[in-house]
Amino acid sequence: MRDVDEEARLSALHSYGVLDAPRPKALDELTELGVSVFDTTMSTVTLVDRDRQWFAGKTGLAADETPRAISFCAETIPTRRTLVVCDARADAHFRDYPNVTGDPYIRFYAGAPLIDDDGHVLGTFCVKDDRPGDLGPRRQEALETLARQATGHLSLMRSRLMLAELGDELARATQREEDLVATISHELRTPVTAIQGYLELLAEDERLAGYTRLVEPIYRNGRRLVGMVDHLLTGTRPADAPLLLHRSPVELHMVLTAAVQAGSALAEPRGVEVVVEPPTGACVVSVDIARLTQAVQQLVRNAILFTPAGGKVTVRAVHAPNPAVEVSDTGVGIPPDELPYVFQRFFRGRHARRQAVPGVGLGLHIAQEAAAAHGGRITLSSAGAGTTARLSLP
Repeated sequence: MRDVDEEARLSALHSYGVLDAPRPKALDELTELGVSVFDTTMSTVTLVDRDRQWFAGKTGLAADETPRAISFCAETIPTRRTLVVCDARADAHFRDYPNVTGDPYIRFYAGAPLIDDDGHVLGTFCVKDDRPGDLGPRRQEALETLARQATGHLSLMRSRLMLAELGDELARATQREEDLVATISHELRTPVTAIQGYLELLAEDERLAGYTRLVEPIYRNGRRLVGMVDHLLTGTRPADAPLLLHRSPVELHMVLTAAVQAGSALAEPRGVEVVVEPPTGACVVSVDIARLTQAVQQLVRNAILFTPAGGKVTVRAVHAPNPAVEVSDTGVGIPPDELPYVFQRFFRGRHARRQAVPGVGLGLHIAQEAAAAHGGRITLSSAGAGTTARLSLP
């Protein structure tokens, strides 16, 4: 069991990324403080490795490491308590150590353990002198405070290291995702587009008029497949690629009407009523009509898909305090714990999975990107049943 504990301790120690690295200035400064406070010639932040001790911070010592076999600090690992040696020459355990009989001629030693948040003893914060000495309760408390400070600095360094590694991994994962999407899109879209072309030729051939009923559903589903690939490409556009807009003035009510018309084919077979409230006045906005219509269409589509038969979706244009489109439904709603994630790529909530709602989890992400490109944003509110999506424009 002790060997297992030691392996876990060593694994934790190495996770800090401090061994064999340049000494952090903060730890060197703590040892300078230790020398000043305790009036000693030496102070170190010592990390105890398998066969050595590494000085992550030091004052008054030339070496960066020494063997664990002659380490005072290693003695604190099993005890987890502060170790004080008043005169190493008079101590039966330490008097024959080479660092006692020779340079740096340690006589006085006091070391408080560095215990991290997981309970592992990483080493010690210690002070040493070539003269005998003593610590006393108040000075021991000060030493243990410095040890906690050193442990805090080490924890902060590990957190930064882990964040950097996480950032690198996320970047690699994003690149892999984009490469995969690009490959799939190319390998899928190219042959489907060719099939569509040949189907158009077949549909125009009078000799094959009798097979029209067979060609038409193949062509229709091919178009659907091309649309899905385009949807995938739009939703996985690299974050650093700007969304180009071609703005022109348009009445906001016309945009939402066009979006609703595009979604009507989805609503009718599901038994969902879609209502467009009449405009309360003119509201002209300068937008990319295609992009904004696509964004509103995504909101309407989502509302239809998550509203049971007999339900209702209401779409309205809002003029004040700023132009906006609101899409409200009487559907299943969004669980509160999922609201922070609904705009993430490929996110599909519990209702989508349980009810096998079609889609790959890109609709809201695409809509939010279109809104952001216009200087606006989409917000969702849901309290139990029903959801309201609001696309606001500047």
